[in-house]
Amino acid sequence: MAAIVLDGNKIGAEIRAEVASEVKAMTAAGIRPGLAVVLVGNNPASEIYVRGKVKSSEEVGIYGEKHTPPDNISTQALLDLVIDLNRRDEIDGILVQLPLPPQVDAKKVLMTVDPAKDVDGFHPVNVGFLSTQRPGLVPCTPAGIMEILKRSNIPIASQEAVVVGRSDIVGKPTAMLLTNANATVTICHSKTRDLPGVCRRGDILIAAIGRAGMITRDFVKPGATIIDVGMNRVTDPAEFAR
Repeated sequence: MAAIVLDGNKIGAEIRAEVASEVKAMTAAGIRPGLAVVLVGNNPASEIYVRGKVKSSEEVGIYGEKHTPPDNISTQALLDLVIDLNRRDEIDGILVQLPLPPQVDAKKVLMTVDPAKDVDGFHPVNVGFLSTQRPGLVPCTPAGIMEILKRSNIPIASQEAVVVGRSDIVGKPTAMLLTNANATVTICHSKTRDLPGVCRRGDILIAAIGRAGMITRDFVKPGATIIDVGMNRVTDPAEFAR
């Protein structure tokens, strides 16, 4: 059976075009969506992510602003910034880029973001909405996974789905979305016994383990749909060849 590549770039372009059309209509009606991104310090990976998010927002016509407090900021100072963004009517979405410096109480900061502006879907209110199948803001990567599956006409209902990874950001919400779409879902991780065997049960296999090269061909059954969420820098040619 020849492999079929799911074209995430093409699907992303389609979604951006759809969003741009919606934003154009909203702007014509006098409502321009606004996004505020908070990036603390100079984490290189975070800077790449934030740059991409700001660029994508600008491309579809969303007003965007970036806040870059120093990495020695206190929890209270960051809370004050978030509270100010909560109050501003022209800001519809707030994104606090993780990770935060160790002296900052990240959970307290995320809890302070207005759930209606929590575009990452990390606030417990939005997590609760997701788990009870109520409308709310959903983490973007899990939402993107579902869009790829749906727009690629991959069956989800009644399929066995295996999610490798249990993070609050990707693994758990992805499992909930798949469950809500009537898949039979198994969540596993690096401590799962016979991980290759568990993965081979999956009609849909989501790799979100955060470790390069962990999922190899012996983890995948013929005909399975695989989505690799991880992005890792690989410098060892032998590891890349795996």
